[in-house]
Amino acid sequence: MVLEQNTLLCTWIKPGLYGILIMIFLKSLNCNSVVSDSSPSYWYEGRCPQSGDLLRLPRTALVEAIARDLMQQLATDEVDHREGKMYGVLLVELPTGEAQVLKAFSGLLNGCSVIEGWVPPIPGRDEVALEEAHTLAELDAIKQEMITLQQLTERQQYETLFYEFQQQLQQMSDRHGNDKQQRQKKRQILYQNLTGETLNIALEQLDEESRQQGIERRKFKAKQNAVLQPLQQLIAEADTRIQELKQQRKALSRQLQAQMHAAYSLMNFLGQSISLQQLMPSGSIPTGTGDCCAPKLLHYAATHKLKPLAMAEFWWGKSSINQDKVQGEFYGACAERCQPLMGFLLSGLKNFSDRENTSLSQQMPETHLFPVIYEDEWLIAVNKPPGLLSVPGRYQQDSVLSRLRYLLPEGREIMTVHRLDQETSGILLLARNHQTHRQLSRQFQQRQIHKVYEAILAGAVTGDQGVIELPLWGDPRHRPYQQVNWQHGKASLTKYRVLAKEGDDTRIEFIPLTGRTHQLRVHAADKQGLGVTILGDKLYGCSAVASRLHLHAREICFEHPLSGQMIHLFTKTPF
Repeated sequence: MVLEQNTLLCTWIKPGLYGILIMIFLKSLNCNSVVSDSSPSYWYEGRCPQSGDLLRLPRTALVEAIARDLMQQLATDEVDHREGKMYGVLLVELPTGEAQVLKAFSGLLNGCSVIEGWVPPIPGRDEVALEEAHTLAELDAIKQEMITLQQLTERQQYETLFYEFQQQLQQMSDRHGNDKQQRQKKRQILYQNLTGETLNIALEQLDEESRQQGIERRKFKAKQNAVLQPLQQLIAEADTRIQELKQQRKALSRQLQAQMHAAYSLMNFLGQSISLQQLMPSGSIPTGTGDCCAPKLLHYAATHKLKPLAMAEFWWGKSSINQDKVQGEFYGACAERCQPLMGFLLSGLKNFSDRENTSLSQQMPETHLFPVIYEDEWLIAVNKPPGLLSVPGRYQQDSVLSRLRYLLPEGREIMTVHRLDQETSGILLLARNHQTHRQLSRQFQQRQIHKVYEAILAGAVTGDQGVIELPLWGDPRHRPYQQVNWQHGKASLTKYRVLAKEGDDTRIEFIPLTGRTHQLRVHAADKQGLGVTILGDKLYGCSAVASRLHLHAREICFEHPLSGQMIHLFTKTPF
């Protein structure tokens, strides 16, 4: 048994080593099931629309090794990978029993959708090519106008002047407050030492001083308004225009996507062909559906009578802006574009495992489990490892929530009460029913839940303890990046205490009193906060080499929603 060579075979695979591995893999097949070369690290899965059966395709150590070989080839070729994207490989069995490896990329590669040696796009794109080109040109013009409006110099001027005025106003308020206290003391002395007209004249002088300071404050605010209001008006007009452009962009995108989704036809292993529009008739099909690696690979395999054995997708090139995609890392089916298609695409394949008849260890490899530090019939608290999402994301399905929903009988009822960033480790609280979720969420909203984080900052911190209070705003161009914004930001408050100096670094304890996105990371990194990034926080500018984000949710204290008892949970900081 050998690897067949043709234009779609990945010739970059080392025939000796991987040919042997694939032969061993195929010899393990029987007529009823597929046994992987090792415990799968991930399953592509979905329910068959006709039977309702759970259909699954594994990502195994073998297919990951094949994918890593493709990574080596991508690292040495002449393709420009500054724009990161997803790539995928699919190990298939031919009708003759021989093995073949297919490879695909998401979207376009160097502006091309069809490249020799790669699985072609799903048919249908050519039918709307002219309309697509015209619409994309319009969308690009809209994008450029939006960027220009977002980058107005008046925005930065407003931020700078607003901050300066706030500082001056605070200094004036402090001075006026001190003067008021001095006047109160002088009045007491005057009442003790003077009487009659002399007393009245002296008191009138103090009152006049107070009136003059009131006039000074009003003049200052009038000056502030005279300077800021014109800038604010320009910014408001720009923001209004941006919203109009967003609506135009949305309408154009929907129109194009509707045309493309009506033209795109997917085939499954039952030989059924159906358009994306028919397959996802909700009217809210995300942009790019059908252009990802997994649908391309499975559609091609189905149309060419190839039997899928294992599949792997990985990111290559520049990391995504929010760091949820990193070069060389494997990712599962994206929740919005691919996962809804899996049931149809896998229909016709023999099931790779029967979840109901396997043990817990078979359902979830040991490396995919995480410590449960508290559990009862109402709630669960786990110690989330770094690198794992709290809930399924836009591009990644694997998460604490999805794993628990998969493993537990009442999985569909489980909900996260709060979230931790993907790279943050520590205590994550989940409710097992809607009533518990509602009661715990109310405690979070009313700031009755006490949380303690531990972090290492990549540098020295001035002072041993204090409070950071800054308004945070999410930059819509760089989600989920947050920044301090005195005009649009929402209040955020954090107490901190230095625990130890560790060489050039600082071990610190954070107690967040609000729960804004990336609150601790911004409070640490921003110059108006501590001015020192958390070790490993590349998103906020940490240049020090680190194996992970050094931020851990160490403790949580809350009232049990049923018993009313105070629950105080601890975990050991892993760094």
